Amino acid sequence: MEIEVNYLAILLSGVSYMFIGFLWYSPVLFGKPWMELMGYSEKKLKEMQKKMGPLYALSFVAALITAFMLSHVTTMSTEVFGYSRLSSGLTSAFFMWLGFIAPVQMTDVIFGNRPWKLFAINTSYQLSAVVAMGIIIGLL
Repeated sequence: MEIEVNYLAILLSGVSYMFIGFLWYSPVLFGKPWMELMGYSEKKLKEMQKKMGPLYALSFVAALITAFMLSHVTTMSTEVFGYSRLSSGLTSAFFMWLGFIAPVQMTDVIFGNRPWKLFAINTSYQLSAVVAMGIIIGLL
């Protein structure tokens, strides 16, 4: 089975992942509680922001890898089970989050001695971002 890759969908998915992250961790949504749970002061965060360019670039590459893999799973799900691309994109995104992303983040909470509220903020961001990717990949 040859899997065609829609690189525009992958690029748009990566951009949406980053956009949702910027919004999610902004003061408008969960930025302040996340900052407190991470133990960051506003001064520390401002110092960190000066060095964030390469970290954002690396995060974008990670988002593109996630979108690429989600695209493959969506295509296989569509071809093997006959689901619509949108349905495949949504269900594939949810189950990839449930089976891979959430457990890894949960392990970080358990063994990293992090608060469960931080897990809720971070993993709900991941769910929202991956589902948005699934929608984009499913529609394009």
